[in-house]
Amino acid sequence: MVGMSKQSTPLREAPEPLEANDVATVTVGTVIWFVLFLAQLPFYGWYSDHGHTWFIWTCLAGGGLGLVGLLYVRARRDAIRSARQ
Repeated sequence: MVGMSKQSTPLREAPEPLEANDVATVTVGTVIWFVLFLAQLPFYGWYSDHGHTWFIWTCLAGGGLGLVGLLYVRARRDAIRSARQ
């Protein structure tokens, strides 16, 4: 197999990226993180007794980072709309 290329198929042009509703996607994800946080709060004692309180705080951190992401995707969406006009 001397002289054979590692690539057996010719290169193709990359497809155009798909546009999705990023604001809706990030909003749904953020809401889910906050719902999970709120759903676990009544069980804080059990989590604390077993050393698993980080589950609760991870959900709160996910919700907080989701809010930052929401600001970012809304600004991106607005910038794309402005550039098209």
